[in-house]
Amino acid sequence: MTGKKKIVMSGIRPTGFLHLGNYFGAIQNYVKMQDEFECYFMVADLHSLTTHPDTSELKNNVYRVLAENIACGLDPEKVALYCQSHVYETAELYLYLNMLAYIGELEKTVTFKDKVRQHPENINAGLLTYPVLQTADIILHRASYVPVGKDQEQHLEMARNFAHRFNFRYGEIFPEPQAFNYNQVLVKVPSLDGTGKMSKSENQLATLFLADEDDLIRKKVMKAKTDSGPTENNSVKPDYIENIFGLMRLVSSEEVITKFEHDYNHCNIRYGDMKKQLAEDMVSFISPKRNKVNHILSDEAYLKEVMQKGAEKARKSAQATMQLVREAMGLNY
Repeated sequence: MTGKKKIVMSGIRPTGFLHLGNYFGAIQNYVKMQDEFECYFMVADLHSLTTHPDTSELKNNVYRVLAENIACGLDPEKVALYCQSHVYETAELYLYLNMLAYIGELEKTVTFKDKVRQHPENINAGLLTYPVLQTADIILHRASYVPVGKDQEQHLEMARNFAHRFNFRYGEIFPEPQAFNYNQVLVKVPSLDGTGKMSKSENQLATLFLADEDDLIRKKVMKAKTDSGPTENNSVKPDYIENIFGLMRLVSSEEVITKFEHDYNHCNIRYGDMKKQLAEDMVSFISPKRNKVNHILSDEAYLKEVMQKGAEKARKSAQATMQLVREAMGLNY
């Protein structure tokens, strides 16, 4: 028998709806990981309080995140799919780690500086210590791997620093977590308006959400930016045209892609036809997931059971860690 499975931990914020970028950039990898690793996937409801203190929609958002992840292939039997606030040990470890975190390093965090610019009226201590809470989430399960995008690498670097600092001061308890994504470049899903990637917050009409109805998907795709077409064979595609081909590569058949590549290279591409094809392929891709999400959301008892089972798995892991932490710190009197 091989050794114990490596531990993977990741968090998903319950703000906004999942979109294609989330699916291809993260969830697809999570689904693959669940068969190879011991996985802890957390709905980061406490993190969301730093920027969304109004909790009136929080329960619905948490349920939606759970339903969307399950609909996309995460199996609550195989992974611990849980709510951050249901694992009380997180708060205890967060408190201890705050004693090892310095104001100067926290103020330098890129995401903190961004949030200060975006919400000058809400610069709370939770926002400042966000990387500390994130570290607590990860090392509470003594995770070796964290699937993260580029924008989170600084936070992971800080998590390694805090874990290293704890180990140096109190004894080797935590592995230093590494970024992990199957040695591949993460898929960046382009937005439909040709400006950057799909986003929950930027331009909603340029982002395809798993909750979008069929007609809205068609409408959004048909609005994608195009031009009058190439004038020379085998021309280089402008970014916004490359984007449409990029989206096609995610959901269309090889045959369809080859046809439009050929048409482009021979200067007889009809973008209207291409967008119609892409729209239908997107509808075929998104609608079964949307229907599955809606079906899961209609069963609140099932979602509560998922959260409870997930929290039990997560707390078992967390309690074992905290016993070691208290002993290492000499708090076992």
